Amino acid sequence: MTTLWEPTTVGRLELRHRFALAPMTRSRANADGTPGALAAEYYAQRASLGLLISEGVQPSDDGQGYLTTPGIYTDAHVDGWRAVADAVHERGGALFLQLMHAGRVAHPDNTPHHRQPVAPSAVEAVIPMFTPTGMQHAPTPRELGTDEVRATVRDFRAAAAAAIRAGADGVEIHGANGYLLHQFFSPNSNLRTDTYGGPAENRARFAIEVAAAVAEEIGADRTAMRLSPGLATGGIDEGESTGEFYRYLVAQLAGLDLAYLHVLHTGDDDLLRDIRSLWPNTLLVLRADRTRETIAADVEAGLADIVPLGRWALANPDIVERLRTGAELNEPDRATFFSGGPDGYVDYPTLASGAPAVP
Repeated sequence: MTTLWEPTTVGRLELRHRFALAPMTRSRANADGTPGALAAEYYAQRASLGLLISEGVQPSDDGQGYLTTPGIYTDAHVDGWRAVADAVHERGGALFLQLMHAGRVAHPDNTPHHRQPVAPSAVEAVIPMFTPTGMQHAPTPRELGTDEVRATVRDFRAAAAAAIRAGADGVEIHGANGYLLHQFFSPNSNLRTDTYGGPAENRARFAIEVAAAVAEEIGADRTAMRLSPGLATGGIDEGESTGEFYRYLVAQLAGLDLAYLHVLHTGDDDLLRDIRSLWPNTLLVLRADRTRETIAADVEAGLADIVPLGRWALANPDIVERLRTGAELNEPDRATFFSGGPDGYVDYPTLASGAPAVP
């Protein structure tokens, strides 16, 4: 039986254990999308997790959805992420940047160009968004033309190359959580009649093309994909054919020999088992309902190779040591998740600091 404390290989990486840092939006980038001054400290603090997956990073200015999220498409972005990557590597960790195009989950007031959001089809997400003037509804997006879809594939390719120039060890393509790729998957957000809409193979085409282009650019062993089958977020409703669609998509992605697949599991255990059987390489499985008592279950059952940690890692920079020793955990402060500045970002106490746990 495999345990959480056994080493493993992910693409080109040799990891000491089976934990990873899950990607989490922190909204602390500078106005131009460059990682903020504290980002290097934040990620370096968590380097003992081994594989660190960054917050969502937009591959273009059209890819931004939220306020103060980072990008990876300018020279300034590359320089900013290089400082992060260097700090992580100095602490013995590895960094994958998560490439995230928000698509229709965006508001013009949050972007540098203030243009209408783009999406597979002109179908609004019907969700509130925080903007500089308070909560507003995301507006109806503009449908991408077929040539624009192909240009967006090129944006992902260029962003992946920029990530490697910045010193990242690889990239994770965000195909989950209601963002652009996920919008292409879902029949209720993708009403297209071209080669990117309609049957499953067309709705999966954009994601497959993005993954293939990125793998060709930086190497399949530095390329990964995140999926969230059946996740109803951002107005997404994948319908009754969810399992059939993801079995097709995972089988196609498997042929690209990517470094890993990252699945946000929403409860369909039969589908998860099928994904495990279809996927030949490393599989990361994130469960929202995981407890300390069940944290090892997926690895021990052979359903996952690595366990990504989200809020536990956010609030506990030394989460690996705490789990290994059974120490008490800090509780995350929700009020500071996206508040900017050091509070709730780089000031959580560690066991070594001797400070009491945050209640």
